[in-house]
Amino acid sequence: MSKLFAIGDIHGCLDKLEELMPKIGIDPLHDTLIFIGDYIDRGGFSREVVDYVIRLQSQYKKVICLRGNHEDVFARYLEGVDEDVHLNIGGISTLHSYKISPADDIKKRNSKIPAKHRLFFESLLPYYETDDYIFVHAGLRPGLPLKEQAMHDMLWIRHEFMNSEKDFGKVVVFGHTPLFSPLIKKNMIGIDTGAVYGGNLTCVELPKINIYQA
Repeated sequence: MSKLFAIGDIHGCLDKLEELMPKIGIDPLHDTLIFIGDYIDRGGFSREVVDYVIRLQSQYKKVICLRGNHEDVFARYLEGVDEDVHLNIGGISTLHSYKISPADDIKKRNSKIPAKHRLFFESLLPYYETDDYIFVHAGLRPGLPLKEQAMHDMLWIRHEFMNSEKDFGKVVVFGHTPLFSPLIKKNMIGIDTGAVYGGNLTCVELPKINIYQA
């Protein structure tokens, strides 16, 4: 039976991603690899992480890449919107990675993003659904069907979702909120274990719920 592998928030931690990938033993033809979002910001190698994930997309048959709140804020920064928000949540490291100066105008900023990276950011999905799981960056608002969820909640929600015991119809696999260890409940699995803050980068294998870390 094919397996699902979901990886939590990377935040520019290329070394941990490179250490983690050989541990998980993914079958490149049959298994699905899912990234939960937040590839960039805070850590020192945002551009390199995006390059690495793009390479994985060419090596494995099925790689699903979700949009995190940091990618969403970065996209707005490149459009000249909410610039301070991006800088205040660790975006300066991403600017350094792409050799962008905060003084650059919008045209110059965008010219420094490689075309394949622009396509990558534009292709990121708000969520991914299988028969048994919903993968989303931050979580879901309790009580709302998946199709009625707001993008802001899927990218930013925290405790209202995490403290809920509601049945979401499927197990929700999420990141966004750093935890000391993976959160495993009957209705959700949290896999952001604070890699950029000195914690582990976590991958969960499903349906067995095997945990791999670097």
